[in-house]
Amino acid sequence: MTAQPEHHHRPVPAPPMTTVRELRLALRTYGTSAEVDEFEERLADADLDDLTQARRLVQRYRHRVLLRCDPEGAAALARTDDDVAAELRRRLDAKAGGR
Repeated sequence: MTAQPEHHHRPVPAPPMTTVRELRLALRTYGTSAEVDEFEERLADADLDDLTQARRLVQRYRHRVLLRCDPEGAAALARTDDDVAAELRRRLDAKAGGR
C-alpha cells in the first residue's frame, strides 16, 4: 500500500468581527443572503439589555463565518444531507460488522 499524500489546507484568514458592522460585512462576504437576513431579523428582535442573548447571537454568526474560512469546515457545510446520511450508514454498518 502506498502512502497517501497529506493534504494541508490553509485556512483563509478570518475577517475582523469585533463590531456589529464588521460582523455584518463578514456575513455579507462569507454567508448566504438568508443568513444575513436572519441575523438582521434576530438582531432587531434581540433584547440588548440581555447581554447573554446578545453574546450568543454574535457568537452564532461569527462561528458561521469562521467555518467558511476553514477549508474543512466549508467542505463539511457544502455536503448534502444524503451524503452525510450515507456516510453515517457506512460507519454504523462497519461498527456493527466489527462486533
